[in-house]
Amino acid sequence: MTEDTNTATVRDLMTKFAGLTGLDPPIAPPRRYLWTDAYAVCNYLELFRRTGDAAYRDLALRLVDQVHHILGRHRDDDSRTGWISGLPEAEGEAHPTRGGLRIGKPLPERRPDEPFDEQLEWDRDGQYYHYLTKWMHALNRVSRVTGDPVYVQWAVELAKIAHAAFAYTSPGGRKRMYWKMSVDLSRPLVPAMGQHDPLDGFVTYSELQAAAGIDLSPEIADMAGICRGGNLATDDPLGIGGLLFDAGRIVELMGRGGFAYEGLLVSVLDAALAGLAAFAGGRTLRYPADFRLAFREIGLSIGLTGAGVLVERARENPDLFSRVEALMEYVPLADRIERFWMDDRNQEAGTWTENREINLVMLATSLAPGEFLSI
Repeated sequence: MTEDTNTATVRDLMTKFAGLTGLDPPIAPPRRYLWTDAYAVCNYLELFRRTGDAAYRDLALRLVDQVHHILGRHRDDDSRTGWISGLPEAEGEAHPTRGGLRIGKPLPERRPDEPFDEQLEWDRDGQYYHYLTKWMHALNRVSRVTGDPVYVQWAVELAKIAHAAFAYTSPGGRKRMYWKMSVDLSRPLVPAMGQHDPLDGFVTYSELQAAAGIDLSPEIADMAGICRGGNLATDDPLGIGGLLFDAGRIVELMGRGGFAYEGLLVSVLDAALAGLAAFAGGRTLRYPADFRLAFREIGLSIGLTGAGVLVERARENPDLFSRVEALMEYVPLADRIERFWMDDRNQEAGTWTENREINLVMLATSLAPGEFLSI
């Protein structure tokens, strides 16, 4: 598929997304979901870069504003009002990320007196760390494209408050992380730690420190300690794609002299390769659409589309060469996944329609990943 065709397809996908969620044309209330919106911001910036049409840059900025004014504030069905940070109105406007950002789930968060229900928790609001890191990255991209430093400053403020809330010291003296926190970041809703959350934080903090020139070394050191000795391998395609996304950012940071933990790249690539071997050796890609989750597979295709950035670094480092060479053998999976989910018949499956917005946006990212994969 040519770049021009890709651009036209991405334009169509992002136009659908804007209409479905009330971004453009505006509807009240818009539907905002932090993970999806982080990818969408990068997609609009990519369309602006490709077409030169300022309308796409403006959509990215409008989306950032909506996210902050919806997910940075309490829900309409909450007895609390205003900014979730608790800041007064004017100060909250100036620092919209200082209290973190809600996920955007359909149900309110679990009350302290409510019993935990694992299935119901998936639909309850709160804050996810790995969603916050995606938004930090999106804000940094907005700052890079517009030249306005306020966006990366908001990203740093979000990084600091998220780290303070999600990272904690266990009774055994080790730093750990909560997976899900309450809307106001006052209590953990799911105390277990996300497998790749420390790595995401480690790389994202490093990205922000390099971009903003603001010292995040205490937070980076905390995440380095949590990552040390952890098991990164997974056969989940979305998780593998996340590893490859982090590997690409590590390489970019190394090239700019902004990353002091070069040994981590080998660990991340080894985990990604182990996951790819397990995923490719399974039968998932032979199943019909009704038995597959598009956004999880597309997460892998996004990561694979960024594998090319690793090639130059591998030429300079013999330890990486064999790993990158092995990784490149899996790159054709990205095209296979994209083609499957671009088929109109597969988009009729319930697994597509039930997750339509996230599927549209992540497919667009896979087809035009430039801004998302940049730092």
